[in-house]
Amino acid sequence: MSSADDALTLSNETVYNEGDFDFWDVARTLVAVVWDAHGWIFHGYEVCGMENLPETGPALIIYYHGAIPIDMYYFTARIYLKRQRLIYTVGDRFLNKVPGWKLLARVMKISPGTVQSCASVLRDGNMLSIAPGGVYEAQFGDSNYELLWRQRVGFAKVAIESKAPIIPMFTENLREGFRSVGLAKRLFIRLYNAVRFPVRPIYGGFPVKFRTHLGTPIPYDPALSPEDLQEKVAYAIEELINKHQRIPGSIFHALLDRFISPKPKAG
Repeated sequence: MSSADDALTLSNETVYNEGDFDFWDVARTLVAVVWDAHGWIFHGYEVCGMENLPETGPALIIYYHGAIPIDMYYFTARIYLKRQRLIYTVGDRFLNKVPGWKLLARVMKISPGTVQSCASVLRDGNMLSIAPGGVYEAQFGDSNYELLWRQRVGFAKVAIESKAPIIPMFTENLREGFRSVGLAKRLFIRLYNAVRFPVRPIYGGFPVKFRTHLGTPIPYDPALSPEDLQEKVAYAIEELINKHQRIPGSIFHALLDRFISPKPKAG
């Protein structure tokens, strides 16, 4: 997953033919059932704050990007099954090189996008998810859960152009399920900046508790600049992190969370 600053297309030229009987609906339901079952079995996956998602109409979901955005797969599946609404997702173009990805992306509406094409998706009344940190945050974030957005404001421009509300999203223990190798971080940053491709090894697959938290919607405000809106959304996600996430994250305690509900954080 990635940011709206990464350009390609969610335009009408790549919106897939929904008239092919019910093939795509059946395919989406099958994928959603498999992912939802996987999330429930391996991570006891939950969604808190689902009432913050609109029943109808557009919403721009802005989320923290883990080493692997597996929570977004689980979340998209859960919403599709519970609400019968598909969340369009902005993904990095390098994913097209992964075998089998193009078919999955076609089924689940995952594609890179420009500000204009993303705004068009929202104006059509759909929900869209973007991780402003993109691959950089995936590769170089850690168990301290700091946002690594690097002044990216593409998502804010999308929200302003479409006038869609923003839903902040964070998944508890996400970095404890999968982590980037901690060695030679500076070397990997330099290498990533040179090739713009994920280069830092990832390890994990730990069956920790995943709990997605949805924050209070941030309505369209014409008085806010893209930079101001970015700052406001970042603060909202940081509030979710501070409220729900153990810092630094602990794989051991995240495993225990499968069986023992964590105590609410003070303050």
